[in-house]
Parts: sequence; C-alpha cells; structure tokens
Amino acid sequence: MSSNLRAAERYLAAIEAGATGDELAAFFAPDVVQQEFPNRLTPAGAARGLSDILEGAERGQKVLRSQRYEILHAVTSGEHVALEVQWTGILAIPLAGLPPGGVMRARFAVFLDYRDGRIVQQRNYDCFEPW
Repeated sequence: MSSNLRAAERYLAAIEAGATGDELAAFFAPDVVQQEFPNRLTPAGAARGLSDILEGAERGQKVLRSQRYEILHAVTSGEHVALEVQWTGILAIPLAGLPPGGVMRARFAVFLDYRDGRIVQQRNYDCFEPW
C-alpha cells in the first residue's frame, strides 16, 4: 500500500472522527484547492482553499451527528490517489427535508493529489441517494 493511500485513509478517518482546526489542517498543503463538482447539496459546485475547508468542517459538526466513510475502491499512481467512497451521514439538525436523525447516503469519487505527503488538490464528485 502506498504512503499516499495510507494518508488518504487517515484523512477520511479523521473527518469521520470529527477533526477540525489544526488536526484537520495537518492533512493539507497551505495552498490546497478543494473542488466540489455540482451535486444535490451544492448545485453550483464550489472551490475552496484551506480556510474555507476548515470553516466547512466546523459547520459540519453542527449539521451532522455522525458520518462514516467506507472506501470501496482505491487506485494510486505516484502522487495521485483515486477513491470510490460510500458515505453515510446522520443529521443533527433538519436538512433538505430530512429530520434530525435522518440518514443521508452518497457515493463519492474523490481524487487527491499529494505533495510532500500533504493534499494539494482534492476533487469530489458526490452522488447523493434520493431522500
């Protein structure tokens, strides 16, 4: 298993465990760009730098009671990691017509580019199941 794949697994485990602030920032290069392509929750898509990523993690703590990431497939090539992930989130608040305790599920394709062991670019293609 490549060191970048191990880093990607640790990254998803940290998000699942509720990492925020410096604990989460440690996975990223300072000049990271995260691109989320259009999906049901973010219809226009989004591009985020490190501060936006960290703010989003803080907001997520208020929205989700818990979340789980299951890596279904992984491919690595040099500094690149491609993941197919099954995500499950349990809501802490009402969202998108679901009550607190409601379950959201999605399949994610996540592409991570590394430099010196840190993520410099992340691209997410999120496909949410109907709710």
